Amino acid sequence: MSQQHRILVGDCIGMMRTLPDESVHTCVTSPPYYRLRDYGVDGQIGLEQRPAVFIARLVEVFREVRRVLRADGTIWVNMGDSYAGSWGAHGRDDMGVGVSTISQRQVMASHRKSKATTHAEYKPKDLMGMPWRLAFALQDDGWYLRQDIIWHKPNPMPESTRDRCTKAHEYLFLLSKSRRYHYDSNAIREPANLTGKGNANGYRGGAYVNGTTFANAEGGKRTRPGNTVTTNGVGWGHGTDKASRSRSRVPVPTGWDTSTGEGGHGAFHKDGAERKRRDSFKRDDSKREQAIPGQSKGTHRPDRDESSYDTATRNKRSVWTVATHAFKDAHFATFPPDLIRPCILAGAPRGGLVLDPFGGAGTTSLVSMQEGRRSIICELNPEYAALARARIDAAWLDGAAQMDVFRDSAPAA
Repeated sequence: MSQQHRILVGDCIGMMRTLPDESVHTCVTSPPYYRLRDYGVDGQIGLEQRPAVFIARLVEVFREVRRVLRADGTIWVNMGDSYAGSWGAHGRDDMGVGVSTISQRQVMASHRKSKATTHAEYKPKDLMGMPWRLAFALQDDGWYLRQDIIWHKPNPMPESTRDRCTKAHEYLFLLSKSRRYHYDSNAIREPANLTGKGNANGYRGGAYVNGTTFANAEGGKRTRPGNTVTTNGVGWGHGTDKASRSRSRVPVPTGWDTSTGEGGHGAFHKDGAERKRRDSFKRDDSKREQAIPGQSKGTHRPDRDESSYDTATRNKRSVWTVATHAFKDAHFATFPPDLIRPCILAGAPRGGLVLDPFGGAGTTSLVSMQEGRRSIICELNPEYAALARARIDAAWLDGAAQMDVFRDSAPAA
């Protein structure tokens, strides 16, 4: 197990230099937020006096990530923002109003606070824009900036600020090493009826996991995002046991038709029916010229194959609703497993290698294990590395009976 999920203790750049070139499929990480907290370790990133120095150090980290990343690899980077003049995570302006962009739940999880983020480049109360400064710096350094994803937090803690909205989102950036890269969109498809009539409860893509349902304006129901992973009985999620893999990538959503008849769900799950199909030229009001004499306008031409569309699911959208929750054994904030699950599913194939240079409590390794991927995390603080190892070992023992993916005869990509 230790070879499948490794923890490298020390400076992340130095640790990554021990890894071979182009050996990692994807990198999923959340660097330290600027001036949020003191981790109590020499050489840490995040306490630099000037924002430009902070960004430059992160660019250096991701240069080493680029070396170990495969040519078709991606990185997924989560980062929160901060305000000039704020005092660490609490954030106070001259009127005593909270100015941190970090939720109070994260503040409570942080036991050491950094000094005030006062800089000549910024006016007091300025939003510093650190996520976008990092994204543009990485773009300037050669990365392809492919997408900004909004992490919407449905349960933000109230803030005492009276001159702006309560912060309820962070950014997650998708960047690639090359123009063409591995991205498994089918692994993270979501129900097509999230806002229409119907019931999406039970679908386990991205944030919509073990949630509840509520009525929408059109008389249907919609899933409210949950916090936990849909499992197959022992705490293991998507595709890590033979039965789940034989069916396909995700469990059948509650209420979806799995029959072998018309309109079943079989094109997405092998034991069901074919996907719903639409006529290539179905619109009755089409103004297209008649292609064949005697054929009515806007109908399917019999000499063409019928086009097939998946009408039950859709490409995942760029706003991900994932609730925050504190990890009780950690004295620092950890990102939710369901925030990074789509990143790992889309970014690395089964059996692929996931890297996190800022490993923290090992959440990236835990989700990688649940999804049948390998992992390497780097952690500067030995105490946090020990905590991550304990979590990984416990999860491995709990799910060992189900974890046969590395003995599977199917070759990894």
